[in-house]
Amino acid sequence: MMFIDACYRKPTPRPPVWIMRQAGRYLPEYREIRAKHSFLEMCGQPEVVREVTLQPIRRFDMDAAIIFSDILLPLTPMGLQLRFAQGEGPVIDNPITTEADVAALRDPDFSKEMDFLAEALKITRAELSKDKALLGFCGAPFTLACYAIQGHGGGNFDYVRRWIYSNQATFRALMKKFTLMTVEYLKMQVAAGANAVQIFDSWGGALSAYDYLQFVFPYVKKIIERTSMLGVPRILFVKNASHFRSFLRTSEAEVIGLDWTMPMEESRNILGEDYAIQGNLDPMILFADKDYVVRRTKAMLEVNYGKPGYIANLGHGIHKETPIEHVAAFVETVKTFDHATGPDF
Repeated sequence: MMFIDACYRKPTPRPPVWIMRQAGRYLPEYREIRAKHSFLEMCGQPEVVREVTLQPIRRFDMDAAIIFSDILLPLTPMGLQLRFAQGEGPVIDNPITTEADVAALRDPDFSKEMDFLAEALKITRAELSKDKALLGFCGAPFTLACYAIQGHGGGNFDYVRRWIYSNQATFRALMKKFTLMTVEYLKMQVAAGANAVQIFDSWGGALSAYDYLQFVFPYVKKIIERTSMLGVPRILFVKNASHFRSFLRTSEAEVIGLDWTMPMEESRNILGEDYAIQGNLDPMILFADKDYVVRRTKAMLEVNYGKPGYIANLGHGIHKETPIEHVAAFVETVKTFDHATGPDF
């Protein structure tokens, strides 16, 4: 698979391309299904998950599909009461407040408690073309903790940071629980057919570099260490993490995802030659006219010309109102750019 080769920095005829949140609300075929089910109902039905996962592949012919799910789903078998409120997003009705709350979290048996996801991965992998990769994913421990402590998303997580500094031992216990859970969660996904996995630390950039190193990064590294035997690439994506790049290179993940605030060439120089790079067009650029989308996509590709280990993507998830024809322009530009001769200087 070209995607897997790129993850391992092997030569590829062109960069593979996929888009974070590519299976979702910007597609009318997704909205048609969503009108019939709640979000959690969709996630719990393997046939629906397969259909939604494959929709962007059919429409745009990306090189990788990412399984349709949500980073917070594994919190439910741990004992946290997750729901998705209209207009509010995810809500946890029994957030973590005390050491006893952390101690009460269960160790899930994913083979029984999330067998629907394993089945979805199996049937999706069976239908997906053999030349395309299937990605599993998880939320990183800190991002899970943000929701578990605050009880909902949104804001800059001031409450979470204050809680961490006031409850340092309890926070470390929570991070350990989430780390051990996440390792088992990723193992289940790979066993069910995932060819690669992405670790999303969507809120990691809310911390200073010092505090991320002290309170979070050791647990991220532990996940990567304990999944090394799975034999699949691991992609680490930390949003708003320009101030982390000097030490992200020690994560041992095969791929580092860059958000749109991280200049590509500078980031490559900081991270070094041992990692593949993924990213990082600003998702809002897809709202520009198509000529501009093409120009900016080509500029991103030119920076990476001749360098192994590059995966074209956005710098974060695609926005729900993104024009479909502009997504097509982005993908088609990656696939048709003359990667043999490079940029025309």
